[in-house]
Amino acid sequence: MRYFLHIAYNGTNYRGWQRQPTAISVQQILEETISKMIGEKTICVGCGRTDAEVHASKYFAHIEVDKVFDYDPVERLNRMLPNDIAVFDCIEMPARAHTQFDATNRSYEYKMHGRKNPFLRELSAYYPLSELDFSEMQKVVALLPKYEDYRAFCKTPDIYPTTICKVKSAELIVDDNREYAIFRITSNRFLRGMIRLLVGNMILVGQGRMSFSTFENHLKTGESPRFYTAAHPQGLYLSDVQYPFEELNAALNKSIFPRLLF
Repeated sequence: MRYFLHIAYNGTNYRGWQRQPTAISVQQILEETISKMIGEKTICVGCGRTDAEVHASKYFAHIEVDKVFDYDPVERLNRMLPNDIAVFDCIEMPARAHTQFDATNRSYEYKMHGRKNPFLRELSAYYPLSELDFSEMQKVVALLPKYEDYRAFCKTPDIYPTTICKVKSAELIVDDNREYAIFRITSNRFLRGMIRLLVGNMILVGQGRMSFSTFENHLKTGESPRFYTAAHPQGLYLSDVQYPFEELNAALNKSIFPRLLF
């Protein structure tokens, strides 16, 4: 039987979602914990990769289990998993449902705080927001749904058959005191390093170190910026994944706890 696991994790202590030969990943911890719970080796297929120290407030992975659970797998997993990984739901799905290939849209958030704060250092990225020109940055954000080729803002563009991404929406929200800012973006797909490169170069525009026209020219030509300027990893969250499955959406609508938190 195939199950979708609805999870969230704080990525501070991990080298991303995907298994690594020499470092601890979220996938490794989840697979080892589930294997221990059911008594047989299990593979967790995730909805996508996240980089080292990047978080996920809404993530899906699927597993295959030969028998129906005669106990609450969510409650048991949460007791067994470390505190920085949580399971919200375990939803039975059709045999061919796939968390990665069937996702129609993904959303990310990038969180920034404008004053140094030791309590936010693992959950948000510190940038002196009062020094940024947000009017120029808002112009950059407005560009993103107008372009589809994001080759210029990909860490390894040559590994992809195409660098086309259909950005559905993008917004930058800043509080009145410029103490906090959130960048949100939704697309059908994302490239490796794409969001951190977009935010990093957006900040350069806000600092006056890159012009708006230069940023747009990278989108037009596909030519990468001269220097690899990626935003800090701890500000980035995978915040939503959307699927066309009615049974999944119905189950999520009944799940009050995640909706209250996120």
